[in-house]
Amino acid sequence: MITFENITSHELIGLKTEIYNSPNPQIVGLEGTIVDETKSMFMLNTNNGFKMIPKNQNTWKLYAYGQEIILYGSLLERRSYDRLGVKI
Repeated sequence: MITFENITSHELIGLKTEIYNSPNPQIVGLEGTIVDETKSMFMLNTNNGFKMIPKNQNTWKLYAYGQEIILYGSLLERRSYDRLGVKI
């Protein structure tokens, strides 16, 4: 089960997410489902289509198993297979 303690070592594709804080105020509150990720970007499926959003500059609210988990993008800025074993 995904928890705050182990989310960085889980696959994030398929999770609902929201941009909680960002230096770009136009994307704060943007919601969607993570459909792909690279080392530094998430691709979100939003109501307005697909959006590529940088991980590092933003604070993300991820929804998993009824929980809201808020993380700094710098903790997620690795490829999914490189995040395994990294602790928060």
